[in-house]
Order: sequence, then structure tokens, then C-alpha cells
Amino acid sequence: MTDLLRTSGDLHARGRGDRRAVVMTMGALHEGHAALIRTAREIAGPGGDVVVTVFVNPLQFGAGEDLDRYPRTLDSDVKLAEQAGADAVFAPSVDEVYPGGEPQVRLSAGPMGERLEGAVRPGHFDGMLTVVAKLLHLTRPDTALFGQKDAQQLALIRRMVRDLNFGMEIVGVPTVREEDGLALSSRNRFLAPEERRTALALSQALFAGRDRHAAQEALRARAREVPATRARAEALSAIGESRAAADAHAVAKAAPSGPSGVRAAARLILDEAARLRPPLALDYLALVDPSDFTEIQDDFTGEAVLAVAARVGTTRLIDNIPLTFGAAS
Repeated sequence: MTDLLRTSGDLHARGRGDRRAVVMTMGALHEGHAALIRTAREIAGPGGDVVVTVFVNPLQFGAGEDLDRYPRTLDSDVKLAEQAGADAVFAPSVDEVYPGGEPQVRLSAGPMGERLEGAVRPGHFDGMLTVVAKLLHLTRPDTALFGQKDAQQLALIRRMVRDLNFGMEIVGVPTVREEDGLALSSRNRFLAPEERRTALALSQALFAGRDRHAAQEALRARAREVPATRARAEALSAIGESRAAADAHAVAKAAPSGPSGVRAAARLILDEAARLRPPLALDYLALVDPSDFTEIQDDFTGEAVLAVAARVGTTRLIDNIPLTFGAAS
């Protein structure tokens, strides 16, 4: 039986297991949250404690955003959390989290929090980090889990925990998608059928960028494996491998550099979606270094994130996928 706790006093009085894993949510739980909770259960182990927080944080909603519209479904949230393996759901009120009104002292997300999502939603990440810090102090986990769909949020939380010596592990859990590729989100329920068809362009653009990257890497690998020398070309001409080697070298040399090609492939899909009815209104498409969310250059090697945000009708959606460039791949 999953306990529903409303106050920090109730939470602290409940005690804890050998290891506590916490999943932070704003409610309206879906299969993506269930994946987080199941992973938390595995990490905590049978003698551990899994706590799910449900709190719609007013600090991270700006003027004109959907704070009042954001779905609140606590009864079904508790049921899903229990089925996924949670021991407790901590669902405090706004007064419980912010006694006396909005906090006078808040965390700053710094320069990373002013890029991409932070540029579109000023102050959003300051409010997010403030409430995450408070909930981490209240729940006192050994491990906290967050979805990779909110990649910039995850990066900022990891940076906060490291920079401010919180002393806990932050685990990112891969994005869960619906069968058509759309990333699971509490906001998907607001999409009309024709809006949902347009919204598929977000994931399709990411997959197009990923496929372009995979093709480029395969060609480069082929060029490395088959040297374009006359002796080898002549020896293998009977079976056509010389042509394959020549083509691989030519395409690898002529194709746009990795990050540029990825951006171009994704942009093509988004440009087409902008002409649909209803249209997709792009906020940004970015290929960034996950350590600081700055755009990567064409000579970049290592882990990167291809991220997109757009509006369809009145609903705003975000998505991203990880990619690896250069020698690291």
C-alpha cells in the first residue's frame, strides 16, 4: 500500500529504508513517470524506500503560461505510483513548500539556465532549481531520478548537486515514447487529433538528424576500412569493392560535417511541418554540448544533445535525443 503524505512532518515521521530513491514530478503521471519509478525501485532494492513527489511548482511558470491549466490528477497519480513500486507519494500544498509566500531567497541557474528553454521561459530554471533543492532537502534521498526528456533540466540539476555539494546521486532515465514516436508528456492530452499529427514532426526531426549522423559515421568508417589506393582498387575491381571504396571516400569528403548535416536533416522536417495545418511554430532547434548547453562546432567530438521545442496550437512541447560525434563514437 502506497502512503499519501501531505506534510514534511508526515514524511519525516514515516522513517525510511536502507536506501531512498526519489522521483520528482508535477503530477499527471504517465508511463514515462512509471519507468522512472520502476528504475527507482530497482536502485532502492527490496529493503529500500521509493518516494514520488507530486507538486505543481508555481515558481517555474511565467506570465501567460499554463499553471492553472496544468492537469492535477492526484488520485490516479497515487494509483500509478503504487503499481510502479512506490512506497510513498509526497504531495505537499503550496503553503507547505513555500510557507509565508514565495521565497525571498532563490537559486540562480546561471548562464546555462539562460539558454534554450531559459531564453524562451525567463526565470523558469531558477524556479525549478529552487523547488528541486527544497524537495531534495525535505526527502533526503540517496538517489534522485529525472527523465532525459527534460535534458536541460537534468543537466542543471546535476550541476547544482555537484557545485553545491548536495551529496547524492542524480540518475537520468531515457525518454519513453508512444508508438508513433511522440515523447510522453502530460501536455500531450491537450493536443487535438490534427495537432498531434503536426506534433509528430518533433520526434521525426530528431530521428532524421540521428539517421543522417549514423549514415555519415558509417561512410567515414567505410572510408577508413577501405584505403583508396590504386593497388587495392585494381586487386578488388572484379568484385566491385574499388567502387565502394571510391564512393565511401568521395561521400565522406563531400558530405557536410557531422553537426551541420544533422542540423540540416532535422531542420528540413521542421520546415515542412511549419507549412502544415495546423502549423508547427518552432522555438528552437539546437545541437549542444550537454555540459553547458552551448552549440557544438563542426570539429566537436564527444557526447551531444539534439534538442527541439515548438508549439502546436496552444500546446508547447520539447524533445531531444543524445548523439556521439567523432572519435568517441
